[in-house]
Amino acid sequence: GPLLSPFECSYYGPLLKKNAESERLESESCDKALVTREKRREKIKQAMGVEKQVIRPGNGPKPAPGQTVTVHCTGFGKGGDLSKQFWSTKDAGQKPFSFQIGKGAVIKGWDEGVMGMQIGEVARLRCSPDYAYGAGGFPAWGIQPNSVLDFEIEVLSVQ
Repeated sequence: GPLLSPFECSYYGPLLKKNAESERLESESCDKALVTREKRREKIKQAMGVEKQVIRPGNGPKPAPGQTVTVHCTGFGKGGDLSKQFWSTKDAGQKPFSFQIGKGAVIKGWDEGVMGMQIGEVARLRCSPDYAYGAGGFPAWGIQPNSVLDFEIEVLSVQ
C-alpha cells in the first residue's frame, strides 16, 4: 500500500496497530512517522526555556528584579558541542560578571534561571536557543545559530 502521511498516521495508526500482521508495511512506516513526530514534538518541548540542575545549594536570599547580581559563570556549547567551553569568568584576566536581573540586560535563560538561585548556589542552566543567542548565534565566541547552551553559574552576591 502507499505510505501514509504523519497526519494519516495519527488518525489511522491505532487502527493499523490492531491489524499489525495484515497491514505490517503501513504499520511500520506509520510507527516511523509517529516516532519522528514525537521526536519533533520533544524537540519543540525542549526548545522552550531554561532547565536548572543544582550542583551546590545556596543559603542566601534569591535576587529580585532590578537588583544587581554578581556571578561566576562558565559557558559551554562552542561549535554546537556542550562539552566545549566558550567563555568563563574564571579564565585568566577575567573577573566575576555583574548584571541587573529581570530587565533584559542578559539572555533570557540567565534572567529566568538566575532569578531562582540563592547566594552561594552553583547550578547548571541549559538554555534553549530562544533563551540564549537565538538564530544569530554569537560568532565571536564560536556559538552557532540556534545553539542550545549550558552555563555553570555561581551566585556570588546580590545588591
